[in-house]
Amino acid sequence: MKKLTVLILLMSLMSTACNKSDGSDDPGTFYDASIYGDYSEDDPVPSEALNFQSNVTFVNFTASQREKMERAIEIIKLVVATDEFKNRILNYTYDGKKQFVDNGGYTNGQIYQLILNAAETLQPSKNNIMDAEVELYYENNNVVGYTYPNTRRIWVNTKYFNSYTAAGVAHNLFHEWLHKLGFTHAVNYTSSRNSSVPYAIGNIVGDIGRNFL
Repeated sequence: MKKLTVLILLMSLMSTACNKSDGSDDPGTFYDASIYGDYSEDDPVPSEALNFQSNVTFVNFTASQREKMERAIEIIKLVVATDEFKNRILNYTYDGKKQFVDNGGYTNGQIYQLILNAAETLQPSKNNIMDAEVELYYENNNVVGYTYPNTRRIWVNTKYFNSYTAAGVAHNLFHEWLHKLGFTHAVNYTSSRNSSVPYAIGNIVGDIGRNFL
């Protein structure tokens, strides 16, 4: 048991360099996938989804920008609490199978549970809280936002943030936060990248989130 604990701790300290638009490390760092049970469509929305919370620090926001981000965070919480969010993750299909691309070896149900656990790579406590720092910046390029594996901070480009609806902001924020859980995707476009965990579930959040505008 002592050797296993040391091994897990060592794995948790390992990180790899990556492009800022990728921003993640191995999603298997803190979790033993075998301990999570899968959900089904017939299961009720679990209490963790209904009680999903956030702890977000704002950097470089005006009052109106903060109001939009706070609304986006509220939309995320409303989306996570829905049966539709649960079922769209459970039933997500790629290449004829219920799976995501770059899923770290997890089933769809296990990925749903990891989201509810909200145990970020740098804050591995399963506290059911989306923890992050979000900083606004401006750059005239096509990067909506980015993060790095060695920081809690997420950077969001005001070029897009200022024109997005709160649901669009929620989409992007959740995408970047999923990197904080360790999930990654291809840096450059591939036909499968939109089915990665950050892209696919970010899209689900943005889609359902429009119902709460």
